[in-house]
Amino acid sequence: MARSDTRYREAYNRILDYCSTLAVGTPLPAESALSEIAGVSRTVIRRCLARLDENGFIAWDGREKHLLAIPGKADRISLPDAHASPDDLERRFLDWVLRFDVPANTPLSVAELARNFDVPQHELKEFLAGLSRFGLVARRKQGGWMLLGFTREFAVELSDFRSVLELNAIGHVVDAPVDHPVWARLAQLRDEHIALKARIEHDFHAFSELDESFHEAINSVVRNRFVAEFQKVISLIFHYHYLWDKTHEKDRNEAAIDEHLAIINALEARDGAAARAAAQHHLRTSKTTLLSSLRAHDLA
Repeated sequence: MARSDTRYREAYNRILDYCSTLAVGTPLPAESALSEIAGVSRTVIRRCLARLDENGFIAWDGREKHLLAIPGKADRISLPDAHASPDDLERRFLDWVLRFDVPANTPLSVAELARNFDVPQHELKEFLAGLSRFGLVARRKQGGWMLLGFTREFAVELSDFRSVLELNAIGHVVDAPVDHPVWARLAQLRDEHIALKARIEHDFHAFSELDESFHEAINSVVRNRFVAEFQKVISLIFHYHYLWDKTHEKDRNEAAIDEHLAIINALEARDGAAARAAAQHHLRTSKTTLLSSLRAHDLA
């Protein structure tokens, strides 16, 4: 949270505490006196008074301010202990984008987004600057930011790049030593896939998270900072596309479980050719599903 916003929230809570000591109908002191009570500037005090007025605690007419209702503890503004983590902000932003709330080529209001995500504007600007390298947003010539959107071309490029990264990861897994953590993780994922397949009739929605965990495990073997950075966005987008198109969802998810198991079987057999072939088949299916999801939302 930006320092200026923190000061406003703290000041508002101090003014609430002060108002709770007054009787209904009592006039509030001048802004200068309230500034001393809250320890902030008159500008911040005016923001506090505006909120009090909007929430019905005071009647504010020029210099005249009267208490209409006594506030309680539940009326205080929360003060988060920490900022949203970069990963959390990325996930929330992509969730907002991929739910198709705004069309492509829409200007982004940093102030509005900062309020929506409850983060300081400077953090949101830094986040957008980092996200711009993925082609989802771009700086506008006249200043500010533009949402380029999740288009068919973007989906195709993302899928093709994902294939390059994941087929490379498959080779790393095949060559991983026997004591590498990936083998225990794959064994666990095998059990989870088999268990989900057994209850697929009623729990097929759970596949999206299992899919994310599976691909995360495969790519965890690659120790490359650039790969890790792109994998975050790739995994999030492919995770969310399972939430978009519900057509034949159970059948698609059941087939994907079998594709995952085929990859796991080949990897555990240390059969690089079979693992690569199974991964290529699965990646082609994922690409088709992604493009189908876009068509279902009239984006392709």
